[in-house]
Amino acid sequence: MGSLNFADVFATFLALLGPQKILLAFDAASRRLAPRDIRFLAATSSIAAAAVGVVCALTAPWLTTFFHISHQAVELAGGSTFFIYAVTLMFGLHIGNELGEEQAQGDPAHPFSSGFRALVLPYIVTPLGVSAVLVESLSGAGWGWRLIVAASYVAVAALDLVCFVLLGPLVRRLHGVVREVLSRLLGLLLAGVGVNLFLQGLAALGVLPHYTSGGH
Repeated sequence: MGSLNFADVFATFLALLGPQKILLAFDAASRRLAPRDIRFLAATSSIAAAAVGVVCALTAPWLTTFFHISHQAVELAGGSTFFIYAVTLMFGLHIGNELGEEQAQGDPAHPFSSGFRALVLPYIVTPLGVSAVLVESLSGAGWGWRLIVAASYVAVAALDLVCFVLLGPLVRRLHGVVREVLSRLLGLLLAGVGVNLFLQGLAALGVLPHYTSGGH
């Protein structure tokens, strides 16, 4: 994933963490909220996601050193974790989202907290996004490079926020069957992205010397 400028890193994060990956999860997490609370959830979750990305980008060398892991291990772990999450989408399990909805039903006084928790895995601390930001940060040297990576991640989170606010109402008007079909299709595509990241980790370890990602 070694990119050389802001545009390349932004494109990588946009492919892995852009609105096309998050809108359905946000719709499920915010379905029981009032319009004002939906906007607040969009803002707080996006700020939290951006904060996680900035921390990971700026501290990547120390994080990997402290935990004694390589960027190849990060790719393998992130790819396999996100693949499992994508498979649950394909089978309609919606891990995280269902938990949030159940908590909202059981405690209607705190639907916002339930919605925020439902966005932790698919958005705020997504394995694919965290893996990508760590790998990108480790692919260069110096604070200047890590600041570029952090700024790119923040820019994608800001774009997600805008799409939550502008496109969220349109997604909520979709029929439940249409949302389910889109969710299954998204799960298949995300599974492919997770496998691709996992294979990149194997290739970096020399297990698949002739493998090329064909994308980012």
